[in-house]
Amino acid sequence: MQPRFDFAKVSPDSYKAVLGLEQYIRNCGLEPRHIHLLKLRASQINGCAYCVDMHVKEARHDGLSEQWINLVCAWRESPLYDARERALLEWTEAVTNVAQSGVPNTSYEEIRKHFSDEEIVKLTTAIGTINVWNRLCVSFRSQHPIDEPAQAA
Repeated sequence: MQPRFDFAKVSPDSYKAVLGLEQYIRNCGLEPRHIHLLKLRASQINGCAYCVDMHVKEARHDGLSEQWINLVCAWRESPLYDARERALLEWTEAVTNVAQSGVPNTSYEEIRKHFSDEEIVKLTTAIGTINVWNRLCVSFRSQHPIDEPAQAA
C-alpha cells in the first residue's frame, strides 16, 4: 500500500479544522480512558492501521494495561470491561456504523444509564472526530511508523 499524499500538507486548513475538534475533545472533561477506548474501537472498525497504532501507543503511555488494550477488539467476550465501558463500546460501534445501525434505541438507552446527556454529546463528538481522522488516513493511505524490533535479553 502506497500513501496517496499527505492530506495535512495538501489542505492545511482542513487539517487545522479537524485538529481543532481534536483539541476540544482532549480538553472537554471526558475521562482519558474513555477517549482511548472509543478512538481505538472506532479505528479498529474502520480498519485504520495508522490510528490503531497511534491509539494503542497512547493508551499504553497513559498506563492502560496490555490486556485492556488488546481485548478491545473482542470486548463482548471479555469480562474485563465495566458497565460504563461496555455501554460506550456499544455506542461507539453504533455511531461508527450509523449507516447500518441507525444507532438503535437499545444502544441509546444503555449509554444513558451511565453518562449524562452532556457527556453523551461529548462522547459522540469524539466518535465523530476519530471517524473523520480514520476516513482521512484510510482514504489517503497514511502510513504508521514501523517500530524497531525489540532485542532479546
